[in-house]
Amino acid sequence: MDSRIKDLTQMENIGKVVAEKLIQVAITTPEELKALGTEQAFIRLQTIDETACFSMLQGLEGAIHGIRWHNLPKERKEELKEFFHLRRI
Repeated sequence: MDSRIKDLTQMENIGKVVAEKLIQVAITTPEELKALGTEQAFIRLQTIDETACFSMLQGLEGAIHGIRWHNLPKERKEELKEFFHLRRI
């Protein structure tokens, strides 16, 4: 396994498929993902994956904070939901 994939999959919520997609959009380390932030990383992913979904967005946020996306604060989930819907327009 590519060491970059292994590094990314050590993050909460990031599996092999998402790690491969992150690498395709030049996000190759957990540090790069954290520095870029959830929304900007998701925008990049949408350029290569038109099926990028709300669960993926929440997964990125959870990965950055080291928690399962199910445990994100309700307020943050609402912010992400608004962002996601604006991106779909």
